[in-house]
Amino acid sequence: MLVARTSRPYVILNAAMSLDGKIATYTGDSRMSSPDDMRRVHRLRASVDAIMVGFNTLLVDDPKLTVKFVKGHAPKRIIVDSTARTPLNSYVVKTAMDIPTIIATTAKASRRRVEALKERGVSVLTCGKGPLVSLRLLLGRVRALGIRRVLLEGGGTLNWSMLSNGLVDEITVAVTPKILGGERAVSLVEGRGVALVKDGVKLKLLGTAKYGPDLVVRYKVQN
Repeated sequence: MLVARTSRPYVILNAAMSLDGKIATYTGDSRMSSPDDMRRVHRLRASVDAIMVGFNTLLVDDPKLTVKFVKGHAPKRIIVDSTARTPLNSYVVKTAMDIPTIIATTAKASRRRVEALKERGVSVLTCGKGPLVSLRLLLGRVRALGIRRVLLEGGGTLNWSMLSNGLVDEITVAVTPKILGGERAVSLVEGRGVALVKDGVKLKLLGTAKYGPDLVVRYKVQN
């Protein structure tokens, strides 16, 4: 069941993937979007209030999560990091004084790590007492901060967690004309998955477009 949008932001999942559904190779390389599609992504970034990624994506890519190529405001940044392990020398922490950055943790996170992040300008939100961040609680907290639209640029694990909890409203995927293979390569959605096809997340096609060699498909999440 979807959480009422008055209690959480509208969430758009955006990703680039190969024809066989991989968003990164087994080495972690995820540079797939064509220059044309990258401009589309940055226009999308400029239209939201915050960009959200998980700890693994941050660790592998050290992303900037900023807007370039187009004119637009700088969205806030949300990092889902249950144990506050975000490196203090990561780009998002080093620039937290200039670009509002939120790190979501749990009550189990090290107080020393939390304080070190706060000292560098990061806003730390404690979202739950369990081993993992309560995504529903996190979205409720950031909605209360005035964040109405979130762009989810997560890896396979965070994407599955958000989708399986009914916390995604829209999905946009750029399909690049390559096949990557690799059983250890990261897929668009990982996690446990569903046992039966009929129980999969249902989508309604909203449109398609071509950006350079990439085919971009846009869906509305139905359930």
